Amino acid sequence: MQKKTIFDGQKIQITIKRLCRQLIENHDDFANTVLIGIQPRGIFLADRIQTELQSILKNKKILKGNLDITFFRDDFRRKDGLVTASSNSIDFIIEGKKVILIDDVLWTGRTIRAAMDALLAYGRPEKVELLVLIDRRFSRHLPIEPNYIGLQVDSLNSQHVKVSWADEGAEDKVILLSEKQ
Repeated sequence: MQKKTIFDGQKIQITIKRLCRQLIENHDDFANTVLIGIQPRGIFLADRIQTELQSILKNKKILKGNLDITFFRDDFRRKDGLVTASSNSIDFIIEGKKVILIDDVLWTGRTIRAAMDALLAYGRPEKVELLVLIDRRFSRHLPIEPNYIGLQVDSLNSQHVKVSWADEGAEDKVILLSEKQ
């Protein structure tokens, strides 16, 4: 496997700050907007976005939840062995709210479709937007596009994009993995 670092440390923090400024521009004080991190990988980015928004919008409570999509995926029955789900932690109703779904990498769009299905258990949102750290834009299976993008990465289907976070004991880094030729 060949590894190429495409994004790391300070660049990731600057990108998170930029994404937060874009969110504030479109959602003002977040009175009617909530953040939803898609488990397992999107919750780290959602936590960072919430923390940064609260530091910018002092004294504002930004609602954030974590959404498990395991049983909403169209491929969960195809996996070997037992499938275990994570718990959802959304302690608010999203009825009539603007929801920002957050994930680390957008590739085929199937995870986002599953998240939108799972989201309806918490109410009917006024609007749903998508924020991703990495957009692999040429590999969609579904017509899903992000509203907020950290970085667009042009990659082959045989390549893999891996995001690691300091929050999970690694360093903030995005790596493009390729098979050796």
